Amino acid sequence: MKKLLLGAVGLIAMATSASAADLAARPYTKAPVALPVIYNWSGFYIGANGGWGSSHNCWDFVTLAGPVFSDGCRDRSGGVIGGQIGYRWQANQFVFGLEAQGDWADITSTRVALADPTFSTRVKTDGIGLFTGQLGWAWDAALLYVKGGAAVTSNRLDVLATATGTGLVSSSATRWGGTLGVGFEYGFTPNWSVGAEYNHLWMGTSNNSFTATGPVLVGVLNNRVRQDVDMVTLRVNYRFGGPVVAKY
Repeated sequence: MKKLLLGAVGLIAMATSASAADLAARPYTKAPVALPVIYNWSGFYIGANGGWGSSHNCWDFVTLAGPVFSDGCRDRSGGVIGGQIGYRWQANQFVFGLEAQGDWADITSTRVALADPTFSTRVKTDGIGLFTGQLGWAWDAALLYVKGGAAVTSNRLDVLATATGTGLVSSSATRWGGTLGVGFEYGFTPNWSVGAEYNHLWMGTSNNSFTATGPVLVGVLNNRVRQDVDMVTLRVNYRFGGPVVAKY
């Protein structure tokens, strides 16, 4: 009987050891590590902007006889509001882009002419367009970029009788020039971003011809205007497409 008991105990001990050995031999599976993600700026976007603009104009009056009379320079400012559409693609931390922007503007000034105080000049810029390329550097959801390209402004020029404010002549002109700017943008959700931008526009010199009517403008052939514009705007964009990519 003792032998049978001892044999049974031995078998149980051997079976327990074998089971423990099997358990120890099972491979340990580590829980998967979550991969960090980074913001990706690639894709089409559309947005709105609004802010402030300032125009610096210098006037010259060209007479039929040939001499040019300088009427000095003036600064004028006003609001701008509009929208933009573009496309960006990201390679590592570099971001490249193309954008078209259009703004309505209300940048107006009126001034008594230095050449002849009996009449005044009024200049209004009512539209601004930018067609630019972008080069940026991204830190996850933050983007700093520079931009440059072509600019266009829509302008109206009026000559008024100072005493009465009556319009004597007017001329509308669309002017093309160049622009250079810098901006910062931050993605506060996967597809939405906000930013601020500054642009300087060089619009060059434009000759605006008009027909001289009335005694005030006798002998004046046209006027010549030089224009620079500065813009500071706040922007909000919605970007289409996937917002993030895994970083391996």
